[in-house]
Amino acid sequence: MIRFEDVSVTYDGAAEPAVQGVGFEVPEGELVLLVGPSGVGKSTVLGAVSGLVPHFTGGTLRGRVTVAGRDTRTHKPRELADVVGTVGQDPLAHFVTDTVEDELAYGMESLGLAPEVMRRRVEETLDLLGLAGLRDRPIATLSGGQRQRVAIGSVLTPHPQVLVLDEPTSALDPAAAEEVLAVLQRLVHDLGTTILLAEHRLERVLHYADRVVLLPAPGQPPVVGSPSEVMAVSPVFPPVVDLGRLAGWSPLPLTVRDARRRAGDLGERLGASAPAGASWPVAQPAPLQGACAAAGSRTAEKAPTSTGRRLRFRRRPTSTPQAPQPHIAEIHALSLRRGPVTALRHIDLTVTPGETIALMGRNGAGKSTLLNSLVGLLPPTTGTVTVAGATPHRTSPRDLVRRVGLVPQDPRDLLYADTVAEECAAADRDAGAEPGTCRALVSELLPGITDDIHPRDLSEGQCLTLALAVALTARPPLLLLDEPTRGLDYAAKARLGGVLRGLATEGHAIVLATHDVELAAEIAHRVVLLAEGEVIADGPTAQIVVSSPSFAPQVTKILAPQQWLTVAEVRQALA
Repeated sequence: MIRFEDVSVTYDGAAEPAVQGVGFEVPEGELVLLVGPSGVGKSTVLGAVSGLVPHFTGGTLRGRVTVAGRDTRTHKPRELADVVGTVGQDPLAHFVTDTVEDELAYGMESLGLAPEVMRRRVEETLDLLGLAGLRDRPIATLSGGQRQRVAIGSVLTPHPQVLVLDEPTSALDPAAAEEVLAVLQRLVHDLGTTILLAEHRLERVLHYADRVVLLPAPGQPPVVGSPSEVMAVSPVFPPVVDLGRLAGWSPLPLTVRDARRRAGDLGERLGASAPAGASWPVAQPAPLQGACAAAGSRTAEKAPTSTGRRLRFRRRPTSTPQAPQPHIAEIHALSLRRGPVTALRHIDLTVTPGETIALMGRNGAGKSTLLNSLVGLLPPTTGTVTVAGATPHRTSPRDLVRRVGLVPQDPRDLLYADTVAEECAAADRDAGAEPGTCRALVSELLPGITDDIHPRDLSEGQCLTLALAVALTARPPLLLLDEPTRGLDYAAKARLGGVLRGLATEGHAIVLATHDVELAAEIAHRVVLLAEGEVIADGPTAQIVVSSPSFAPQVTKILAPQQWLTVAEVRQALA
């Protein structure tokens, strides 16, 4: 169905090809997973299937790409629209209409389908993707995950023979991701649809794939094989494979179920060790301006709230009594309406220096809205928000940037210069930092980004890295991140985790909204669960995620009832 024959793509002005010597086939009716490190050219390969590369992006394509027998060099994207449906990394760039239902119908209207056919397919897609309750909603009011489901639905309604998906679950909560992937698997098995998708969160999608295509590094030929064959040599792999490699299991497990069947001996070896996550201490931060050091560990006490009972924390004194820990941010009785929707209800939350908090919950629960209220983009309807002694929505941007920094879901919102070097220089000036501060952060997070590249030409993961470096340049005491691992491979995510842990150790408070349960297990001291704009749980990471089927990391599921969170913990215990 899809054939790549010695394909190379070089973009205008680039010194090296984005991809080189790519050759593989995707048979009809299979789900093929495209994997590889960030920036290796996965999005370019996907774009070549739909004809967007080179007809839309420009550049030179050498070799041959055919889809259902059509050569993409001689067939423009509109001439492939009846065969190929494409969803890119940025759903907003995909939308044409204003409401959910209109967007689902637009592609069929372009193909001239009968109204009765369109109506039936819209209803089917609304049910398949759990969008029925959003059918009349303006797309601009949806959360990032809801937009991603609408984007996927809009390419499903025309019933294409081939689906090309770039990071289809990156903004989805775990339950929604499973629903979407189950729909894709049903299309493959029941309708014979051919699917080629790229995804960094391999723990979600690997077991659905019929085969895997690995792009190991620029200029190297792809490795094609079954998921277990490719994972044995892949530089990117999910925690279940990492644990299998550590334990010496062969063949490597691809699912939690496979790993649990083999984990008996490993569980016995770990039985005498205490999981680090069970006591998960708050980082001991260095003093911030006017802030005292972190004190002691935490104990939980229950306090009634307007929405039920949730966990709050007080410090247990150490052997040397210290003053109470000051709060970097305080939210009291916050409610916030966005148009007809009450996005937040009666939120009480405090953030202390050196603390990393993961905001989790299903799509549309209010995570991004809460972050936006902390940075002053959305004023409270009722209640108060205070950050570093200031009210965010009443503070000038120049002053606020030194108190709180936000990396939004679309990191390009922070970028406006023509090159990476200019972007970094502007960030240094805005923050009053030493020249080179921002550039050093970029190099630490994701090496290989050159100074002369345009920020808009970066991959999603590279773009996020640059935006994160821009936000960190001012060294704000409170850092907010909205889905910070979208587009990042495991190595880049590990580097990000190291940077965030270092910032927490220095006394910075970090609040991140994420669906990445593995990231939360790695770096968060505390998890706050939101549902329908309300806090439904607030406590230490191990306590919250271990008891949650949806938000437990893979290692926790494999080694339950022992409360291990990460492969790193297991590796340390075995050593």
